[in-house]
This record gives sequence, C-alpha cells and structure tokens, in this order.
Amino acid sequence: MSMEEATNQYQSALKQGLREQREALANGAFPHPPILDELLEGVSIKSICHIGEAEIPVERFVGLKSSDRATAFSPTFLPLLAEGTEFATKWINLCTDHLSDTGIRDPLISYEYLGNFYVQEGNKRLSVLKFNGATRINTSFYRVLPEESDDPRVVAYYEFLEFYRHAKIYDVMFTQPGDFAKLTDCMGFTPDQDWTEEDRRQFRSGFHYFRKIFFELGGSSLPMTPEEALLIWLQVHDYADLRRLKATALKKSLEDMWENFVSTADPDPVVRTEAPPTEGKPGLFNLLKLNHIHVAFVHQRSVETSSWTAAHDLGRQRLEEALGNAVTVRSYFGANTPEEAEALLEQAVADRAEVIFTTTPQLIGASLKASVRHPNVRFLNCSVHMPYSTVHTYYCRIYEAKFITGAIAGAIADSNRIGYVGSYPIYGVPASINAFALGARMTNPRAVVELKWSCLPGNPTQEFMERGVYVVSNRDAPVGQKGHMSYGTYQLDKESRLIPLGSPVWLWGKFYENVIRSILSGTWSTRGTTAAINDWWGLSDGVIDVALSDTLPPGILSLAKILRQGLRDGLIDPFRSRIIAQDGRIINEGARKLSADEILHMDWLCDNVQGYIPSYDELLPIAQPTVRMLGIHRHQIPDMPEVIT
Repeated sequence: MSMEEATNQYQSALKQGLREQREALANGAFPHPPILDELLEGVSIKSICHIGEAEIPVERFVGLKSSDRATAFSPTFLPLLAEGTEFATKWINLCTDHLSDTGIRDPLISYEYLGNFYVQEGNKRLSVLKFNGATRINTSFYRVLPEESDDPRVVAYYEFLEFYRHAKIYDVMFTQPGDFAKLTDCMGFTPDQDWTEEDRRQFRSGFHYFRKIFFELGGSSLPMTPEEALLIWLQVHDYADLRRLKATALKKSLEDMWENFVSTADPDPVVRTEAPPTEGKPGLFNLLKLNHIHVAFVHQRSVETSSWTAAHDLGRQRLEEALGNAVTVRSYFGANTPEEAEALLEQAVADRAEVIFTTTPQLIGASLKASVRHPNVRFLNCSVHMPYSTVHTYYCRIYEAKFITGAIAGAIADSNRIGYVGSYPIYGVPASINAFALGARMTNPRAVVELKWSCLPGNPTQEFMERGVYVVSNRDAPVGQKGHMSYGTYQLDKESRLIPLGSPVWLWGKFYENVIRSILSGTWSTRGTTAAINDWWGLSDGVIDVALSDTLPPGILSLAKILRQGLRDGLIDPFRSRIIAQDGRIINEGARKLSADEILHMDWLCDNVQGYIPSYDELLPIAQPTVRMLGIHRHQIPDMPEVIT
C-alpha cells in the first residue's frame, strides 16, 4: 500500500471515529475506550500473572490498560487526532506496513480481565488492525484474576478458566454460570476433554459464520451475545450442523429461530394470560374459523404408570366428549428420552396433528425442536416460565386451591401445628406453601406450618407423626374423581389412619376444551408474536377445583365452599393481605394485588412457616433434573446433559 492510500484510510477512519464520538456524547456514553485501571478501583484482585502469547478474537479487545492515550481513540479504537499530528503519522506508517510484505509482526501487550482485553502497548496497531478487518490479533497478555464471589459473572468467569484449560479459546465468553458446561455438552465433549487443534479450527470457523449472520439479521439490537444465541440454536440443531450447513442454510436456520432469540433475550421473557380468550376478532395465526382440527397428546409415561399422565388423558376424554366430531384426537405414550420424544412428535405431525400438547415440562426441549421444524403446527407444553415463543406453555394457579385447604387445616388442627410436604423448589411451589399458610392463619391466627420436602432424604409423614403433627398437606396429584382423596390435605388419627379433608383437582379437560374452541373459532391469537406465552388459569376459569371431603364438619365445609366461590368470582385474593416474610420483610401491606410474576417467582416464605427452601445440592438425585429445569434459582445451578426423568 502506498503512503497516499494509507493517508486516505486514516482520513476515512478519522471521519468515522469523530462520528462515533459525537454519537456517544449524544447518548450520554463515555466517548473513548474503557480504562482498566479505572474499572479496577475498589475491586479485590486475587492475582495478576503472565499467561503468554495467543491469537485473540478482535472483538475481545475492548479498552486500554491506562488513560495515557484514551482521548486519541473513539470507543471502538477509531482515531480522533487530526491529520498531521505525530499520532496520525505513526498510524499511517503502521497501516502501510500492515498492507505490505512487512506486516505488523510485534504482538500487543494486554491485560485480560473477566474475558476482555485492555491494551497496554500497541494501541495504534490495534486501531489499524481493527479498521482493516482483522479477525484475530496476536497479544502477549497478563490475566487479572478477581477474588471469587457469588457475583454470577465472576462465577461464570471461573468456569471459563476451567473451560479455557481444555479449549484454549477466547471466542466465546458467557456471563451466566453453567453456560460453558452447556456448550461443552452440546458439542458432545466431556468436561475434561482437551480440544485438538482441529476442534478449535472447526469451532472457530462455524462460530465465525454464525456470529456474522447473527449480526446481519439484527442481533446487535438484542440484549444477547452471539454465543448466547448459539446455545439456544444448539437446543434445536446438532453441533455438526454448525460446520455442515452452508451460509444460506445457516442463515435460514437462524431466521427460523429468531422469535425464540427475541423472547429469550427479553429480561421478562414470558407474557402470562390469566383467563381463556374471549370471543372476538380472529387472531393472526388463523383468520378463518375451522370446522375440524386434529389434536395430539404426547405423554412421557403411560396412564397405568403415572397419575399425572392419567389426569391429562382424562382431560383428553373430556375434550372429545365436549367437541365430538369437531376434533380427531390421538395420544402417544412413552416419551422417556429426548430421542423418543422427538420421534413421537414427528409421528404426530406425520399423522396430520395441527395442535400438539406435550404434558410434562421435561418435554419442552423436544417441543422446541419440533416447533421450529414445523411452524404451521401449534405446540403447547405443560410448564411455566419457559422463554420460547414458538412453544405455548400452560399450567394452573394451584395456589388458589391450596389457600382453601390451608383454611381447612387451620380450622381442624387442635395443636395449632400443621405439616406441609413440599414437592420441589420450583416455580409456583413457594406460592402454594405461602397461600396455604395464609389460609391456615385466616382460620387460626396461631397456626404454624411446619415445612418438610419430599425431595430431601427422610420420610416427612412419619416425622410429622413422631413430632405430634397430625394435620398434613401432602402431594397434589389427583386423577379426576377417583383417588383424589389419597392426596391433598388429610388428618392422621392416633392409629395412623388417614382421614381426608380436601385436595386440589386439576380439570385439564376444561383447559383443553377452551384452547381448542378458541382455535376453532379463530380467536387463539398468541402465535405469530415474539413473546413467550404462558396460560396460567385458575378457579375462575374452571381448570382447577377443590374436592372437599364429606367428613368435614358442616361449618368448615360451608366456609370452604364460600372461599371457593369467592375465588371464582374474584372477590377473594389469597395474597391481598398483610404478608410478612420469615426475615421480617413486609411483602404486602394488604392494599395491593401481587402480580403473576411476583407470585410465580416467590423465593421467600411467610413468617408462620417453619422451614426453608432447600438448595440444589441438598436435593435427592431424582429431583435435581426437574429443579435444574424449573427451579426458582435455576440460573444459579450448574448445567448437566438433558435427561428426561
């Protein structure tokens, strides 16, 4: 390159740099690269050590070690000093060298902190290389290691250090714990597997094109990095596809996934509906009313082996009874592994299913894959708080029924002590515990709820008996009108005989009827949006109820019926009362209604609850996969390979 050409490049870079500086100032942002020395003020540093030389992706160079030359550069290292200055002359000479046989050979000297690089020596070299489109830059670097802490980014960084020990790449940098393990698992590597040079070459090549297409499609407008998008993409595609797909096919695969990128990137990714759709204007997905629809149910287990499956199958029967010839329904059982689930979903599509219900949260992964492959089929998964816009999710406000059984327990318990067996620390379960406790306090101000968990070692019912606690709320898994009194809230007599009091009842048939009727009428309009939709319906919608024992004293039975009707009519709200948490925080003074997200995300317990929410490490192994998927603190849990349990 001639000196004239290099000068023209500087003029172009200067023009872009000044524009970038003006835009930064207009937006209230710092108009120069960040300074590491300033970032580290007040930060506890464990050590600083020299790592050596490495080829680092250009996007990892984000700032300068010190402020000495900061004002010479825009935020992305474009020059800001006028032509004719010593700085400009050196920049032009470096540009001439870079594009000649000489090249820029000397490595930069940088400091790496939390995965980002800050240049100490070679800032003009970096500026020239970035402006000319370099993808990787050689640098000799020091690692600034922060003290370990509970900060998710620091936890994720220490996970990166273990990842780097085997992979030796800086191409991906996650900020949430568990994501490096997810990537490794998606690639089919074991956590301690050392990458070969060919592994690195293939990943870098595939991710380079993925990243390029992600930004071409508008990824820079999402609060999501390309590597985070890659993790979502790998839930649908095999890692081999990253290397195998041509650019056009790879772009099409990202376009197909885009709704899920958008919904997942949203800080509050789930939009909840708290009532069935009403008759009105047809939705975007179906502008015409239908006369007939093919419906499929895909179950993890069988009716004979799972009361949960039996309850949903009873809902299927009621759907067929309610809609008759307007529906053709098929059921598929045995989705015990991800591979079996995917095969059954493909079979359902091949059998002309237009709406597919997958009835357990563990089937969300297979549902997501199928929803991307078959955008004209509606997929609904029985779960809460899943951030995928192509899979509609649904569940019930079971806490409403728990409030009623809590009121019954408070009125029945002679000793003021009530046992509660929690299932798993997942979304919605703390809300049920708290609603039960508030119901018990309503009928007995001295009531104390003693909390134990079925997902921890031990026998909660036996332990309650030994402690003299004879009124207990246990697991809720009723099957229609038969057997529901074997669950729910009961009283134990002195001979350990179970006296049923009341139990929540899921009425899945009503839910399925509402959904299919809305699709037939053209009012089911949630598909086609970029939001992740969750139907979270309750007593007022007829999808749950409380089965009341005929052994209840007449006064308590009447009270339970009044509470049930009040909840149905919207006159009673379990959480619209004065609520104090165990730690003394006032959650509600009593004048406001808690939002759906506040209720589902509860990670605290009422002050009349004795017990605690267990951590992941305390759980029995059988409970860990479910809690990893649906746990209220799931983002803090290390990831593991997908397993259906």
